[in-house]
Amino acid sequence: MNTLDDYLSIVGEETLQSLREKIERIKDKHIVFINSTYQGGGVAEMLNSLIPLFNISGLKVGWRIVHGSRDFFTITKKIHNGLQGKEVELSDYEKRIYYETNRRYSLFTHLDHDLVVVHDPQPLAMIKFYEKKQPWIWRMHIDLSNPNRAIWNYVKEFVTHYDEVVISNKSYSIKDFPKPQRIIYPAIDPLSLKNKELSNAEVSSILSKYEIRMDKPIISQVSRFDIWKDPLGVIEVFEEVRKDVDCQLILLGSMASDDPEGFKVLEQVEKRASQSKFREDIHILNVSSDLLVNAVQRGSTVVIQKSKREGFGLVISEALYKRTPVVASNIGGIPLQIKNGYNGFLHDPKDIQGFAKDLIKIIRDKELRDELGNNGREFVVKNFLITRLMSDWLDLFHNHLKNK
Repeated sequence: MNTLDDYLSIVGEETLQSLREKIERIKDKHIVFINSTYQGGGVAEMLNSLIPLFNISGLKVGWRIVHGSRDFFTITKKIHNGLQGKEVELSDYEKRIYYETNRRYSLFTHLDHDLVVVHDPQPLAMIKFYEKKQPWIWRMHIDLSNPNRAIWNYVKEFVTHYDEVVISNKSYSIKDFPKPQRIIYPAIDPLSLKNKELSNAEVSSILSKYEIRMDKPIISQVSRFDIWKDPLGVIEVFEEVRKDVDCQLILLGSMASDDPEGFKVLEQVEKRASQSKFREDIHILNVSSDLLVNAVQRGSTVVIQKSKREGFGLVISEALYKRTPVVASNIGGIPLQIKNGYNGFLHDPKDIQGFAKDLIKIIRDKELRDELGNNGREFVVKNFLITRLMSDWLDLFHNHLKNK
């Protein structure tokens, strides 16, 4: 298990010493994070690295996973989509399921901690079922700037009980909301299995197990099979690129327990790929493997992220850390990670030709690839590593606990 000292060569002693001092100030406190799944998606991935590192560094941090039925997670997916602006409606029956699932979970989840952090909409309503004796923080990972008003009005009755809301981007701030809102950027763990160094031979060996050869350029998108990630649009872009460049596409994703729409989207993607004249060069992998993600991102000539909506998109920083350039949508948290022309390129999500043009340019120009890749690695190390995330959370903890 990694300790802070293991990050010394990456971030330096000054950063680590600052973290130790911040932890020392609140090491007698007990904090808990609550979210909807242990694996699948960026939230679970960050917590899997962050929470053990906090504990091994001397701060007591617990982790709880909300329990819910498939119906519950179908409803919370609707809430999630509605908060991103999709036209959806919740029936009274669906609201009862959501409310009662949170109530039931509270009956066997004892929260005697000094501070509670709740992630995303799934466990949001839990706060209604406790005598509030400590600060509660709502950490929302998606864009709340233009929500479906009916959905927002419903969840607002829970959000207003929280002491602070944490968002990923200034533009995500909730309009006309009385509670404080704080920005904390997500981050990657450079020492995790997904990001650790791999040799070219190791990358080739891992990809060969999935019948992927490295004898021609690879374009890849790593993301859940989700309508907001636009995998169908990625295939369309690839077909434009493939007309000019002999290359291959990898669409790598996996299913999360809190996203029941995933299999439907995967089915649509597989059908669309089977109809492509370049179908022999399209690899669709529904595999949950951090090591495979690592190999795909390192083995790719260029990564694409053609999201229609994006909370932050940590896959961008993952690829950039591996010195792989990225062509992505100019939305959400992506422009925080990509400086257009410096470590990748940005486009409107609908700009098929723009995506294709820059992908072709990167594939054909090794000098450009190297420049973008080196710039990307440096940018992520400065801004989006787990040590930065720890520091931001510690600042928040101290702000709420200094008088307790």
